[in-house]
Amino acid sequence: MKNAMILIPLLAGLTSALPAAAFELHSADIHANAKLDEKQVFKGFGCEGGNVSPQLSWSNAPNGTKSFALMVYDPDAPTGSGWWHWVVWNIPATATALPTGAGTADGAQLPAGSVQGRTDFGSTGYGGACPPKGDKPHRYIFTLYALKVDRLDVPENATSALVGFNVRANSLGATSITAKYSR
Repeated sequence: MKNAMILIPLLAGLTSALPAAAFELHSADIHANAKLDEKQVFKGFGCEGGNVSPQLSWSNAPNGTKSFALMVYDPDAPTGSGWWHWVVWNIPATATALPTGAGTADGAQLPAGSVQGRTDFGSTGYGGACPPKGDKPHRYIFTLYALKVDRLDVPENATSALVGFNVRANSLGATSITAKYSR
């Protein structure tokens, strides 16, 4: 019993030295390295999907997080620079999820204060997967960034590259889910 009394304070001291849990992104609608559902596929440009943004949730944001930004990117698009499918910034630090369908053009289901930028489709809101017919499966990388600022000071019509520059300059950490799609 005497040894147990010494061991308890030692173990209590060790728990405070354990690393923080990892910043993680989850989704009920998409799964890592799996094929996107037709709901997440663009409607237009020859594609016939639902163009519905997936549900996303996150946990264990880094200490000091003041806001979040979400960027959805296809590095396999045959453009020389990839393709931006959804860009959202100024998501409040109190947010822990986006519901299925939050990426509508009006952003009505996004947390208050969130801003959506133009996609490479030329419109605001979520633009689903739509790779060229017969092309290899494309990767769709959903990345959530924890930011050290309350708001990014970029115009609403900023390019995705400008938003990405500011996001990375203010990032405390990031977490991603990559899904695939081909037709």
